Amino acid sequence: MSEINWYVVRAVSGQEKKIKSYIENEAIRRKLNELVPTILIPSEKITEVRNGKKRVREKSFFPGYILINADLNNGEVLHMIKSMPGVIGFLGRNNGTSMTPEPLRQSEINRILGVQEEVIGEVISPSLSFTKGENVKVIDGPFSGFDGTVEEINEDKKKLSVSVKIFGRSTPVELGYVQVEKM
Repeated sequence: MSEINWYVVRAVSGQEKKIKSYIENEAIRRKLNELVPTILIPSEKITEVRNGKKRVREKSFFPGYILINADLNNGEVLHMIKSMPGVIGFLGRNNGTSMTPEPLRQSEINRILGVQEEVIGEVISPSLSFTKGENVKVIDGPFSGFDGTVEEINEDKKKLSVSVKIFGRSTPVELGYVQVEKM
């Protein structure tokens, strides 16, 4: 009888994608792919600006961990996963380094998959508006805790140019709407 559950595999951090492809390819090669239907690396897409260029990259929610939906009662599947290069073990009761897999509860899986499927993005309330010359307090980022004055407003990008006093000098800083609050 096949009992497919979700398990957490500990892997060498930064090599999750490589290990995922190793397991997928090995399962196909050994004709065990129906016993390992899904391998997931929970991640989110992050947009960064580097050297003036916008680029999208994926960031793992749980670095060093891979979720596997598999039937580990089959000894061959269990051995295949344990023997993969880069696999440290299964998340379990022995301080998290158990080689005996322990399935995740359905509530945990629903929460992780819900976060994975949720559209990640800043939610900006439409009632949030600023005016030039308004005093604001920075609540996020490297200038958190500083007070400043709104100099420019970019409605399209939801960004503000805020003049912040640092070491007695006014310095313009570009911040998102969610990084400041009205005073």
